[in-house]
Amino acid sequence: MERKARPLRYKKNISAREKFKAYENVFDQATLRVLFKLSSQGYFDELQGAIKIGKEANVFFAIKGKKKVVVKIYRKSANFKKMYDYMAPDPRYIGLKRNKMNIISTWAKKEYRNLLKARSAGVKVPTPYAVYQNVLVMEFIGDKEPAPQLNKVKPDEPKQFYETLIKYLKKLYLNAKLVHADLSEFNILNDNGKPVIIDLSHAVDVRYPNVKALLKRDLDNLARFFKKLNVEEKEVKWIQKN
Repeated sequence: MERKARPLRYKKNISAREKFKAYENVFDQATLRVLFKLSSQGYFDELQGAIKIGKEANVFFAIKGKKKVVVKIYRKSANFKKMYDYMAPDPRYIGLKRNKMNIISTWAKKEYRNLLKARSAGVKVPTPYAVYQNVLVMEFIGDKEPAPQLNKVKPDEPKQFYETLIKYLKKLYLNAKLVHADLSEFNILNDNGKPVIIDLSHAVDVRYPNVKALLKRDLDNLARFFKKLNVEEKEVKWIQKN
């Protein structure tokens, strides 16, 4: 079960509330209230710089004491109809209402739950801390700077990196009962030579229609990328057996 934000109490932390005034021209009022609520509950102290600005979500890093966390804000301008069409066939979301904010909120919760399931299955993904409406707070991957995407920084040991990713996809499929369904070098981080899979909002249940084709596409994307690094494609037998 995702950790839901507790009731908002504005008067107990006026200074924190003042910090968010700087973002009034960046976020809508509803998103500001969500950010303030999560901050008030101790998930982060203050938003810092942007890590990624995307069509679906904007990703920031934030300070929590001496540590950093990631704050992912799903855009309300995202194509929620496409989100609905993507989630509707998933057995976990039967009866999903066609309400824009409900769909975006469900999409955020979907990523939170997918991350939890992947992590429990032994797949290296960011640890999710909290989700509320259109905001997800999770683990910061990196040192002083965010870990780079695989497409930007190639691994020193590409064969080992590739084989680890194949093991992760196997665990995701057999243990977490999920398929990433959008995996490529753009949503894999190179964390000091070790892979971390991100962007699990698209991940689907193994009962999803045509799920093996989606899994094969993920595997093909990996094979294509690592072929450029002179790594031979690894035969995957566990797909046919399950």
